[in-house]
Amino acid sequence: MFRFNHFNFNVMDLERSLKFYHEALGLKPIREKNAADGSYKLVFLGDGESDFSLELTWLKGRDKPYDLGEGEFHLAFTVEDMDAAHAKHQALGCICFENPAMGVYFIEDPDGYWIEIVRKK
Repeated sequence: MFRFNHFNFNVMDLERSLKFYHEALGLKPIREKNAADGSYKLVFLGDGESDFSLELTWLKGRDKPYDLGEGEFHLAFTVEDMDAAHAKHQALGCICFENPAMGVYFIEDPDGYWIEIVRKK
């Protein structure tokens, strides 16, 4: 039996991304791995509820944004209080797309990754 474990986003500025994920989604580092030669750093973020984690990968010397293809992939989070979440993300200025008919909206992280916010059923 296979179970979800983690998902990865490569990021340009690790500290900026850590701040974003903490402020926007309440995620906190749960473990990290540093290359002995300083060439990369991995930080795994957790929500404190599930075993699933988001891995942020920083690569030393990376100086151009990552190619996100056509931007059709995304990560999704559920939230119980959609109105409060929307107000928080609106105040942070990170909402990039809304679909009221479907009852979802998307926020964008500092590297351009989209994150879907869905009401918990």
